[in-house]
Amino acid sequence: MLDIRFIRENPEAVKENIKKKFQDAKLPLVDKVLELDAANRAAMTEANELRASRNTLSKQIGMLMGQAKKDPSKLEEAEAVKAQVKANADRLAELEEQEVKLAEEIRHIMLQIPNIIDPSVPIGPDDSCNVEVQRFGEPVTPDFEIPYHTQIMETFNGVDMDAAGRVSGNGFYYLMGDIARLHSAVLAYARDFMINKGFTYCIPPFMIHGNVVEGVMSQTEMDAMMYKIEGEDLYLIGTSEHSMIGKFIDQIIPEDNLPQTLTSYSPCFRKEKGAHGIEERGVYRIHQFEKQEMVVVCKPEDSMKWYEQMWRYSVELFRSLDIPVRQLECCSGDLADLKVKSCDIEAWSPRQQKYFEVCSCSNLGDAQARRLKMRVKGEKGMYLPHTLNNTVVAPPRMLIAFLENNLQADGSVKIPVALRPYMGGQEVLVPKK
Repeated sequence: MLDIRFIRENPEAVKENIKKKFQDAKLPLVDKVLELDAANRAAMTEANELRASRNTLSKQIGMLMGQAKKDPSKLEEAEAVKAQVKANADRLAELEEQEVKLAEEIRHIMLQIPNIIDPSVPIGPDDSCNVEVQRFGEPVTPDFEIPYHTQIMETFNGVDMDAAGRVSGNGFYYLMGDIARLHSAVLAYARDFMINKGFTYCIPPFMIHGNVVEGVMSQTEMDAMMYKIEGEDLYLIGTSEHSMIGKFIDQIIPEDNLPQTLTSYSPCFRKEKGAHGIEERGVYRIHQFEKQEMVVVCKPEDSMKWYEQMWRYSVELFRSLDIPVRQLECCSGDLADLKVKSCDIEAWSPRQQKYFEVCSCSNLGDAQARRLKMRVKGEKGMYLPHTLNNTVVAPPRMLIAFLENNLQADGSVKIPVALRPYMGGQEVLVPKK
């Protein structure tokens, strides 16, 4: 969410930013919010004038009532001033009600106006215009056929989609045996990887209030992702970023406590409504998964430095597991409304002969801080911090990249050195069938 003063002073820049995001339907929102803002400021000015006159008129009534003891004609004058005070009070009540209504309308519109993107963001209408920046590791295609990922898992008796369908429906899974252990091992390794980078490990609430949801994401994202608990003001989180940023709602953070560098584990729940839906086979797009996340709350001048560092952590982790990856810069039309800049880390799929997303790193500027009323108290006064987030790993999707890139000709899967302590020292997984 932008600062209303910024929109007031830079309306054309805000409109140009909307055009860059190919959201022309939102252009009228800028003029509408400026109209409402002008009306609100006029109401506030009049209300303040009425409040200021209240004391003056009250003193005048007292003076006239005192004079009326000697001059009865002053009593009529005092009554006239009382009537004016009453009329002013009625008008003030109207104005205060109007201010509340206008403030709600302004906030509703402000929540729909996208954040100003960074000048370095490539311009394009959708993800087809995302730009490959660099690759890490050599993509390798073995000289044997690589099965679909659930077929690999099935050779280890490691997945049961049919039973999950009977129990929960489409978009769920059972992981078992070595594959379930591998899933947990990857999460444990990712946890310790981030702890060793100096991040504080957290397990957050898995349900959050509606005002936190509104604070961390756009209405479009909320509608497409969030599951609401019926009859309660609670939503299941789609990622632990929601809880971790929500932790600071209405809080004043001492500047000495920045940066906040947090890595959090959680299950994640997503409707997956939209273009992709839940129709893909296997465990690539599902309603429930687990994830290790990284979150940073920092000074505004430090946020781009952290952005660069955070996506590089993902690259380092995936390369330690012998998975080639690339960095893909997200274009303007592929950025969610709150994002200033974002990139995906994509893993190489030897089976598909292409890369696919496994991590998403985003700098949201002060948008979430403004929505959640997070503030920092520093030597020069109060200011809004910047917030960033990035996926560390999100199995079981990450397992697709792991299994394909570590599969051997005999159907076994080698365990990279970094992961072996989390797999009981195993160097290879041997198929059961």
